[in-house]
Amino acid sequence: MKHSTKLGLIIAIALFSAVLEFGFGLALVAQIIITITGTLIALSMLKEMIKTLRSGSYGVDLLAITAVAATLAVGQYWAAMIVLIMLVGGDSLEDYASKKAHTELKALLDNSPQTAHKVVADKLVDIKVDEANIGDQLVVKPGETVPVDGHVIKGSSMFDESSLTGESRPITKNVSDTIYSGSINGDSAVTMTVDKLAKDSQYQRLIQLVKQADSTPAHFVRMADRYAVPFTGIAFVIAGIAWFVSKDPVRFAEVLVVASPCPLILAAPVALVSGMSRSSRNGIVVKTGSVLEKMATAKTAAFDKTGTITSGRLFVDQITPVAGTTKEELLSYAASAERSSGHILARSLLNYAVKHDVNLLEVQQLSEATGNGVTAQIAGQTIKVGKASFVAPNSQVAETTQTCVYISLNDQYIGTITFIDKLRLEAAQTMQALRDHGVKHLMMLTGDQQAIAQTIAKEVGIDDVRAKLLPEEKIQALKTVPESEHPVIMVGDGVNDAPSLTVADVGIAMGAHGATAASESADVVILKDDLLKVAKAVEIAQDTLRIARQAVLIGIFICVFLMLVASTGLIPAIVGAMFQEVIDTVSILWGLRARYSHEK
Repeated sequence: MKHSTKLGLIIAIALFSAVLEFGFGLALVAQIIITITGTLIALSMLKEMIKTLRSGSYGVDLLAITAVAATLAVGQYWAAMIVLIMLVGGDSLEDYASKKAHTELKALLDNSPQTAHKVVADKLVDIKVDEANIGDQLVVKPGETVPVDGHVIKGSSMFDESSLTGESRPITKNVSDTIYSGSINGDSAVTMTVDKLAKDSQYQRLIQLVKQADSTPAHFVRMADRYAVPFTGIAFVIAGIAWFVSKDPVRFAEVLVVASPCPLILAAPVALVSGMSRSSRNGIVVKTGSVLEKMATAKTAAFDKTGTITSGRLFVDQITPVAGTTKEELLSYAASAERSSGHILARSLLNYAVKHDVNLLEVQQLSEATGNGVTAQIAGQTIKVGKASFVAPNSQVAETTQTCVYISLNDQYIGTITFIDKLRLEAAQTMQALRDHGVKHLMMLTGDQQAIAQTIAKEVGIDDVRAKLLPEEKIQALKTVPESEHPVIMVGDGVNDAPSLTVADVGIAMGAHGATAASESADVVILKDDLLKVAKAVEIAQDTLRIARQAVLIGIFICVFLMLVASTGLIPAIVGAMFQEVIDTVSILWGLRARYSHEK
């Protein structure tokens, strides 16, 4: 039975009993009905408590059961009824608070795309999203949700990615730009090429993370239960002493009635769910509540280099034409030939050309030699873009160690375009922010050369650099971190980072462009391509744990104060039962602060 249904039933019984006693003078009948109801609910709570104990956990159910039994035993049946309403009402409030706190996470499920418009012989055919294959061309109409991950090949539009990244501002997507499943198209239709199957696309991965986050219990809830041991002992000691001194068993019931267990039962889970919701709004999916606790106390953070501290995307660095060819001509030929290619360098080249308003020429014919380059017929001339041995086999072209493409016109070499992987602009700021949050030991674990790694590390402020590491060596590096410097966070984005993300206390994947394996192995996934979100995740975790503890302790202190007052006989049982509602409301509302704490 749902808590809300049970609450409605108890309230109905309470109203019916009130009519019997105060309307018809049948106090005994009302007492019998309330006693039977209270006994049945107390027995059901006892059953749940035994099940909890068998699972190896313990909590504060004993206090609630004893309070109900004690008030019924001494004839304070209306106080017992109020305690029952409070307990079940508290559970109903928790359900409501959890539902509200999960709004952003569940929005992912609500918008899950089901169909796609496939281009077949210049006609649109509606297919199921699961039937879309890599390489298929799909049309995304205005206002529709992008069905699978891919890139734009025709058209331009604004896309709302707020459900994926938390970024409220629509993002303009042009030809060659990546669009993610789950984002919502604006007012222009675009044609896209499928890059990933539905099951591997961003949206489905996030849905799986949401389901996992919903179904995994939070460690801090068990920590809250540990508060129950001393709290329960204190409550019984105060109640016992009050009974012994007053010689009145009613005093025992009066004390236990105000020993509200709800701050322990409700406050910590509400705070954790609220913190996870706040993370989601900031473009951070946290899989479990226990992850928040570990991040809040982290002392070490290790980073992969490529795609994590650097952008992981290649940008045009230098355009070097031969004599007789201008930079604009070289770029125009290369970008025109590469505009239909899915290669990462082609995408970077085209983005650069569009950004600099380069004239793109019409391609009459195009062919691609896998691993070598492309050949395009443009205005009756043959343009080749790719490896030097492919584009100009008969020319003496000086090879470079940088990532680059060579271009030839009618088999005559006309220039080179080089690419670099840029340092993230926010990388240094991220490292400083982590230090400010108490993460003092910063490491770089990379498979790149020592000299390159040292240069990057110096720029961002990392002192501990481990270079030329294989995936298994990264794992070993994490295992050698002293226990005093745990918990350890590992941040990465590629398939080779997945084992390290699993081994670390907290694995964080840069999921915007990262591999599926990294996201699935990680405890936290950063949806927006922003390294500063790592520091934001730690900040949210620290806020959440602080508020959770505050909510629990505030409730406990109020309870202990009221128990001491009740032990003197100043608080009748029925009034004490009403005070519980105040305690519960204060604790839960305090826990809900984690949903918006310090939000900017």
